[in-house]
Order: sequence, then structure tokens, then C-alpha cells
Amino acid sequence: MSIIDFRLRPPAGQFLSTLMYAKGERRDGFTRTVGFEPSPAAQQQSMQMTLEEMDEAGVAHGVVVGRLAGMLGSISNDDVLALMHAHGNRFIGAASIDPTNRIEACRSIDQSMAAGFRLINIEPGAYPIPMYADDRRLYPIYAHCEDRQIPIILMVGGTAGPDLSYSDPIPTDRMLADFPNLKVVLAHGGWPWVTQILHIAFRRTNVYLSPDMYFSRMAGWEEYVKAADGFLADRMLYASSFPFCPIKGYKEWFETLPIRQENRRKIMSENASRLLGLNR
Repeated sequence: MSIIDFRLRPPAGQFLSTLMYAKGERRDGFTRTVGFEPSPAAQQQSMQMTLEEMDEAGVAHGVVVGRLAGMLGSISNDDVLALMHAHGNRFIGAASIDPTNRIEACRSIDQSMAAGFRLINIEPGAYPIPMYADDRRLYPIYAHCEDRQIPIILMVGGTAGPDLSYSDPIPTDRMLADFPNLKVVLAHGGWPWVTQILHIAFRRTNVYLSPDMYFSRMAGWEEYVKAADGFLADRMLYASSFPFCPIKGYKEWFETLPIRQENRRKIMSENASRLLGLNR
């Protein structure tokens, strides 16, 4: 099984200036809170050690996300593209956009896909001017991606904005209903609204869940596991959220979960491969 880690932030380029690397003690505190010991590759900010840890965990590909975020730090598409070029197909790029300029955002999406990116990252509440998932300024961008069959990552869980309202699942449900043919990956799995987001995923079959670091021993994580081995087996995505969780340690823990082998294979490899069109 070639594992695809759907949220992996390598210690390179602009990633090093974001909170996850610049505030190492804060990051490591969270790592221990969810039950892991920090990765030496993260602590030493070593790209070589990160690649070695991916090898040890059997991770063939990591999805690397560009972002335009205020307090969380920004990662340019050029930085992500540089990683993709430096390491062949080891890293799969998700491009970021500036949603305040509709024309430029749509042009950037087309350019990014032509350059080899596989999907688009949208973080409504984390933008310098925060938005909700159903903000009408985002609708032309959603439509552009839906028309071109470009999947998106939508961050509406965890630290999704200035306050908890930005992870409220109701705006997400509304936009999913308005774009039923748009494939949407909910980064951080909509946490902490676990029951509500699972209800939405049951209703909206264009949703993929990627609970990543909130899968591990955070409130409600058992419900994610039940869904992963049940109705969401074909739409759950495996992600370590490195450096917040160690690549190898997360994989070893994930394999202990009560998920049937055929479903684990879907979650850790097949679902992402199909979504990203890696077999085409």
C-alpha cells in the first residue's frame, strides 16, 4: 500500500517562518496533548530526516498546502512548487488563492493546475480578512473549481478563524448544497463539531473528511473512527498533520484503530488517489 498523507508540512522554505516551526515548544506541547512524542525531524527542522521518516512510515506522497493566512502564516504557491520540483512526485501541491480578487483568483487556479498542482486550498476564516464558508465572495471561486472538476481543501475545523463561529458547520453545509458537484475535503474534519459534520457528510456526498491531528484522542475522535469503518469508508482521508504529529508515530497509531483492513487501505491510499486522479 502506497500511503498518501493528505496534510504534511515539510521543514522547508516559508514553512519555517510559520507558527508550527517558529514556535517549537507550542507545537510540541500540542503533539504531546494528542498522545505522541514530537518528531526529531520537526524539532531539528531537517528535510532529510523528514524524507527518511516518510520512508520508514511507508508514505509515498505528502499533500503540501499553500496558504494565504494572517496569524497562521502564509506559504506561497512558488514555495510549494519548488518542493514539488525538488522531490519529484513525493509531494502533491494544493495551491492557495486570494479570494478578494475574483478574476485573479480564477486565473491563479488555472495557472496552478497547469503547473502541476492537483487541488486548491481555501481557508475562509484564516484569511487576512476572515470569511465564512458560504461568503458570497467565494462563490465564483467555488463555481470555477466545480466547472473544471478541481477538488478543493476547505479548512473549517480546528483553528479556523478568530473565534469558534468560523468552524460552525452550518455555513459549510449551505455551500456544499449550492455546489453538489464540487469535491470538498474538510481539513481538520470539521472539529470540534464532530457529530454535526458527520451528519453533513452523510447528507452531502461530495464531502471528504480529513480529521488529521484531531483524529487522535481529541473529543469525539471515536465517532470519526466509527464513520471511517462505516458509511464514510470511501470518503475519509488519512493525514498526519506533520509537524503537529510525527509521520511514523501517527501511522503506527492509526494502524491500531478498529478499522477493517479493506477500509484502512481506502483511507490511507485509495480514496486520495482517486480524488487526486493519480491513476490517470
